[in-house]
This record gives sequence, C-alpha cells and structure tokens, in this order.
Amino acid sequence: MPGAPGCIPTAPGITATAAPSARPGTRRFRSLPGAQGVNRARGGAVPQLAGCGSAGSPAARPGTASRLPRFPAADPLPRRLPARAELWRPGARGGRGVKLVQQSLLLAGMEERGYKTYMAPGSSNEKKTDDGQASKENFIHLCNPHLEKMKEDILYHFALGTGTHDFPTLFGDVKFVCVGGSPSRMKAFIAYIAEELGLGSPGCDYPNICAGTDRYAMYKVGPVLSVSHGMGIPSISIMLHELIKLLYHAKCSDITIIRIGTSGGIGLEPGSVVITRQSVDATFKPQLEQVVLGKTVIRSTNLDEQLAQELMQCSKEIGQFNTVIGNTMCTLDFYEGQGRLDGAICLYDEEEKLQYLKNAYESGVRNIEMESSVFAAMCNLSGVKAAVVCVTLLNRLEGDQISSPHDVLVEYQQRPQKLVGYFIKKNLGKI
Repeated sequence: MPGAPGCIPTAPGITATAAPSARPGTRRFRSLPGAQGVNRARGGAVPQLAGCGSAGSPAARPGTASRLPRFPAADPLPRRLPARAELWRPGARGGRGVKLVQQSLLLAGMEERGYKTYMAPGSSNEKKTDDGQASKENFIHLCNPHLEKMKEDILYHFALGTGTHDFPTLFGDVKFVCVGGSPSRMKAFIAYIAEELGLGSPGCDYPNICAGTDRYAMYKVGPVLSVSHGMGIPSISIMLHELIKLLYHAKCSDITIIRIGTSGGIGLEPGSVVITRQSVDATFKPQLEQVVLGKTVIRSTNLDEQLAQELMQCSKEIGQFNTVIGNTMCTLDFYEGQGRLDGAICLYDEEEKLQYLKNAYESGVRNIEMESSVFAAMCNLSGVKAAVVCVTLLNRLEGDQISSPHDVLVEYQQRPQKLVGYFIKKNLGKI
C-alpha cells in the first residue's frame, strides 16, 4: 500500500491460512504490516535469507555449535556463570544462601546431562569487514535448554510465533530496543525516532505489530524496536521473556536495550534525568530476589557501566536538562513500597518516611520506580547491553503527589526520549 516515504503500510497482516494456489504440504507465514510474507515448505526446500538459518533453530546460528567444557554429571549446578550475573544456592535452613562462582558461561557442564549448549553472554562470532579488519558480533543468549526441543515457540503475549512469522526477516536488522510502560508513549517514541533518523514524515502512522493482543504494543522503524511493558515487575518480566526470545529467533546481534520512563526523584529537581548505575531493592541492595520452584534465587542488577557513561556524554552534548548517574530503587508497589503517605493504607508517620528516603539518598539512590531490577537481571543473564533512563516527576523529599501541570509533565516525559534518540543517532553515525 503506498504511503508517505518511510512509512510502514497499515494493511492488515496476511493470515496463516494456505492460499488455494499453495503447493500441498506448504504453509504461508503471516506477514506483519509492512513486511513480505514468506512461504516455507515443510521438510522440503526452505527459502533462506542470506546468512539466515531456519527461524527458531538455535543450531542454525553461527557459533552455537561450539562445545563447552564438561563437568561431572553429579554436579548439581553449572560451574560457570555469566560474568555479570550472580546465582545463589538457598541456605539449607532458610538463610539467604551461598553465592556460587561467577564466571563466563552459564550452561557449561550441562552437555553431560543431555542438553545442548548455547552461545554464552560475551561470546561472539568474528567476521571480516570490507577493509579486512576483524569485527565481532554478540548474539543473544538464552538460559533455557528446553527451548531447543520445541518445534514452535509461541510468544503468546505478543501474538507472534516462529511457526507463523519469519522472525529473521521481520526483526533481523534490529540493533536498538527501547521499552517503556505506556503504549502511547512508545508509539510517540517510534514516531520521534523515525523523524530523527529520516525514516518517516510528520503524521506518518506506525502500526502496532502486536495488534493481535491487547497486552503489549510493539512498533518498528529501521533498526529500532519500541515496545511497551506495562507497570511493575511482573508485567515487564513477561514482556522481557518474549522479547529476548524474539531477538534470539530473529538472530539479532549487538543489541542494546534501554528502558525509558518516569520516576520519583530523591534530592533532585523535577525534570532531572537519571541514568541508572545499579537497580537496588527496598533495602538498597543491588539484587533481584525471586522465588523459583519454592527456592529463593538472587540475581545481580548491575547495568552496563560503559553504556551509562556514553548516555551521560550524550546528555552533556545536548545540554538541555540536568542528568545524573545514580542508583535506582525498584519497589513492588507505588504507595507503601515507596514510603508514600497518600495511599489507602499507611501505618507509618512522616518522620519515618523522610528518614527512609534520606537513608536511600545516602546509599546512592536518586530515583524510585518499579521495573528496573528484573530488567537489569534478565538483560544480564541474556548477555545484552542495557540501560535505564528515567525522568523524575517530583522530588519525594518534598511531597508525594504529582501536581505539575499536564504540559510540563509531557515535556518532562520527552526528555528520556530525546536523550536516547540522540544516542541512537550518534551510534548510527547520523550526528
């Protein structure tokens, strides 16, 4: 369907029903808006994209066949872990547990137990550039050997699947993924970045790739993917599981994921932007504590330091708003968990609240939100560079309610978008 230059056509996607002219034994992949459908034969000739294997086939990815060191089958846990991740074995009597060794590969030793090994975080494939220099591609790492056994992977909350969509064709060129809570905010961001990159025009409409569900929204232009994640740890966790698998099945490499959002500041003027150094819990520890199969697992919530510094440098070059690097406290709710006095339930006084927030500030916390811990932990385990960039809507040392005029809040919310947009342009050589 013709449209403005750079716009993605809004024609409805082609369903997976085989056309009357289709050869027996074939199926037609559903095409997303703006993408060409791909026919793939079952068990026969499969049209291949240059450099791409079968969607959803980890073994087809370059470098995944390399074998990792083996350890005795009796060893109950892998001996080597991602460099930026931490795994804890729960204490026998309900204690916090004992931290296991941190190293570079998560699945080493699992071959002995019948699992295939995958490319680990920090691993890369080397290739030659046009000038003969060696460069490396870093791929997504999945910490789940069970996925190898699945014939089809259905990303239910995205309304996408490896059996109905050709992920390498649709998403293989993605290099930057920006995630945020609100669908409308992420649609606004994709329109903004499209114009900044010269890939769209004012008024151009961008269809929701996840239109088949109302759980999340997803938009794409060029190498940028924009995805909403809802509010709170459970919602962003579900989205990240499926997003990371999507990027893996698409054979994406050298991915940077950035969460852009809003937060409450501590000791900062409203409108300040915070680039997260570490996500800390409500006790100011840089960890995510999660119960898996009845056992407590603790994962590291550090974020990529170099990426944070690059974003800080971009803010200095923009020179439009105050930006700091600091710790971000991730809480389980908006009211009591953040020490507010204006919720339906509050069993503490103002003095206790202020002392808690001052303690947070002294520990390095500069803002509070509800998603960064699981975001950092999951990106660490998947070997993905990640950052959190949030604007502060108020100074929590001065109050609890957000009372700034609507137009002021809208401008505040655009600040992380401007910073991340500038970073993307700079990395693509457009500045």
